[in-house]
Amino acid sequence: MASNDAASHISQGSLSAIFKSAESGDASSAQPVLQCVQIKPLAGQAGNPERFRVVFSDIQNFVQSMLATQANHVVHEGKLKKGCFVRLKAFQANQVKGKRIIIVLDLDVLEELGECDKIGDPKALEVKTEEDSKPQPTTISSNGFYGNKPQQQQEQPQGRSLPSRSNGAGGGSSTHANIYPIEALSPYAPKWTIKARVTNKSDIKTWHNKNGEGKLFSVNLLDGSGEIRATGFNDQCDLLYELFHEGSVYYITSPCRVQLAKKQFTNLNHDYELMFERDTLVEKAEDQDEVPQVRFNFTNIGDLQSVEKDTTIDTIGILKEVGEVSQITSKSTSKPYDKRELTLVDNTNFSVRLTIWGNTATAFDTPPESVVAFKGVKVSDFGGRSLSLLSSGSMSIDPDIDEAHKLKGWYDAQGRSDTFTSHAAMGGSTGAADGRSDPNKTIAQVREEQLGMSENTDYFSTKATIIYVKQDNISYPACLSEGCNKKVVETDPGQWRCERCDKTHPKPEHRYIMSLNVSDHTGQLWLSCFDDVGRLVMGMSADQLMELKENDEKAAGELFQEANCKSWVFRCRAKMDNFQDQQRVRYQVSSASALNYAVEGAKLAETLKMYNSN
Repeated sequence: MASNDAASHISQGSLSAIFKSAESGDASSAQPVLQCVQIKPLAGQAGNPERFRVVFSDIQNFVQSMLATQANHVVHEGKLKKGCFVRLKAFQANQVKGKRIIIVLDLDVLEELGECDKIGDPKALEVKTEEDSKPQPTTISSNGFYGNKPQQQQEQPQGRSLPSRSNGAGGGSSTHANIYPIEALSPYAPKWTIKARVTNKSDIKTWHNKNGEGKLFSVNLLDGSGEIRATGFNDQCDLLYELFHEGSVYYITSPCRVQLAKKQFTNLNHDYELMFERDTLVEKAEDQDEVPQVRFNFTNIGDLQSVEKDTTIDTIGILKEVGEVSQITSKSTSKPYDKRELTLVDNTNFSVRLTIWGNTATAFDTPPESVVAFKGVKVSDFGGRSLSLLSSGSMSIDPDIDEAHKLKGWYDAQGRSDTFTSHAAMGGSTGAADGRSDPNKTIAQVREEQLGMSENTDYFSTKATIIYVKQDNISYPACLSEGCNKKVVETDPGQWRCERCDKTHPKPEHRYIMSLNVSDHTGQLWLSCFDDVGRLVMGMSADQLMELKENDEKAAGELFQEANCKSWVFRCRAKMDNFQDQQRVRYQVSSASALNYAVEGAKLAETLKMYNSN
């Protein structure tokens, strides 16, 4: 379509109108048609969803925008391109440090209008000088693209006047005319209301340390744009715990602190988390239907062998077997823990063992052959592959979602009589856990083939010699609780605290986090190793090495020298990572084995045969 024809469809002046409406507090239902004049991916932190910056023009003005993650599909499908035309269906107008941006929650690409070069000479929207000093809400991605991270976040004024609010239990529509999307929450938003469903509510946890004692609970909050964790401490715990119920929808109105998320305590992707304050207003919504139910990102049971150990995932399956409740006793605390083992199957014809704990285990009464969806389960390599439901996780029985209906249909049609391969039966494999044959690569081939540079994780094996073991930060103090391995902090002499387990131990267990520089005849490579590989390389546990370093530093130095010049076969995974806002490939060792000279000799013989045949 010619640019003149396309220009007639653009909503000229709409960008200015959007921000005027936002500043006056009016809700706008307009769905402007704009031209995309730039699109660019933003580098983010590992484990977080990818983000895209887009610049939209209405011919008169242009504005920077960010796609909410649920709108990323228009990029992945190749629809949103430079020069195309879009209709914004749902969005949030924001302003920070003199810049105006739009968070796009939903949009349609008008493919019938085609693509063309930028129309006209749009100007950046001007911001009034007196507005520059006002803190306005915005969305900041993990790399702070739209501005620097706040330096004085803890000094946000607490005594400001509160937003007008109704005393009614549900709040009228006028009270909550402007609902803020969870995706857009950031420390720059001093006044907001969200409408969200509670997808998970934790038990009350208590702690005791040298600074005193206290209690807390947390909830996961979901709306159509995203999900975020919120925590209440002490007085807020007493006030709000009984008010929140899983599955119910609430209005939550600031003041409520927005801070960087502590990723060790949550499996959600949001960069930030909430902390309830004294004047935070929580109201149960009368309309419970507009907010979506639990959002899942399922991993098939058959794909578990390719999932890294300790990863948190969602999964769904048919409940094949239900074990009896049993107890285990913690070696470190001598406290008993109730557990129950479930067996799940799905249409990949694999089965997996999943463990549930505590009250969830004792109260579990779901009959076999039900469809069960789990959110927030931890992947373990114990016995091949197994799963464990985290305390922050949840489960849904026979959920009304497409994946559940498909599984039920498959099971009724054929799955009931199928046989299933157990992940536990694959635990003794000497190769990849899923039977995958990782190709042998030289270091030069790893670099030339750009392994790890794509969106997918690449796996390979390499025969290399250690030439240097980095001695700084070679281990970390870990929790003694079975299956935890999280870092602990010394609160008092002989008192090591694990926040995840809510326990204090008399001492930690040190675990390796090693960096090795290895070499073959083609080049050098840095590898990251964890505890199992570290024990092989150093010939002792990290606890023993730390004790040796403390008592005899010279002997410890000699041990590091002995580790050099030894050759190993390393099974590795290559994946793109982010470090200090720079993208790089990280090569992580999943296992290592000493050279089997008979096997290596046979490989050389086969290589020589290839030369002879040529």
